[in-house]
Amino acid sequence: MTARPRVVDAHHHVWDLAVRDQDWITGEALAPLRRDFALADLEPEARAAGVAATVLVQTVTVAEETPEFLALADGSELVAGVVGWTDLTAPDIADTLAALRELPGGDRLVGLRHQVQGEPDPEWLLRPDVLRGLAAVADAGLVHDLVILPHQLPAATRAAAALPGLVHVLDHAGKPPIATGRTRPWADDLRAFAALPNTVCKLSGLVTEADWHAWTPDDLRPYAETVVDAFGPGRLMFGSDWPVCRLAATYTEVLDTARALIQDLSEDERAAVLGTTAERVYGLR
Repeated sequence: MTARPRVVDAHHHVWDLAVRDQDWITGEALAPLRRDFALADLEPEARAAGVAATVLVQTVTVAEETPEFLALADGSELVAGVVGWTDLTAPDIADTLAALRELPGGDRLVGLRHQVQGEPDPEWLLRPDVLRGLAAVADAGLVHDLVILPHQLPAATRAAAALPGLVHVLDHAGKPPIATGRTRPWADDLRAFAALPNTVCKLSGLVTEADWHAWTPDDLRPYAETVVDAFGPGRLMFGSDWPVCRLAATYTEVLDTARALIQDLSEDERAAVLGTTAERVYGLR
């Protein structure tokens, strides 16, 4: 019997509401998320699912969160990388990144992310001060995670083209409109983004773009197939998006669904999506 490949969860979160509010958790639908989610909650689920390592990703645009996440990673055998946040438009961003590297767990800093999905300007990524900040991210040897909405994909493509030395990782496949059943224009814009060699995509967050209560793997399949075809397994990585995924699925269900969506790939290709792409892109130890 062939051993299952090493699994890296390339996208999850934690938060402690006593430390700071998560102001995006509003309304009745998101009420299940209005509680603390700690590494101690994730670890048994991840271990039971056979996950060997994870990447902890920022949740809010607060500078203090990144040092906290680095310290968490420093004391964890599970968290191999942190995608943090700092102000991309700050003139001293290079100094800030260097300082983060000197903190406890600073060797776990692998990338930066800004909540671009919340920016009203669809071309925010193309602002000169943002591009200057992203160039500093590249100079620091870090990766740029992109959390955007489908209408922001064209600007992301132009930004990635303008910064060929920076790897841009598209979180949640650009949040396709799965619940509507539509694929365009998302699919066309995704393919344009994927045509650039310095782009990568996460097979993550799909269950919460579908009908939370009635989705099936077949609902996700056209979107997953588009992503696999556009990027290829070598530029595609699995992420659970825990605990947000809990709105629609358990941790194990998310991983099992990802496996089902890539079951037609070769053994090496499945291993890439489930682990080796993340290890390479983020430089995980």
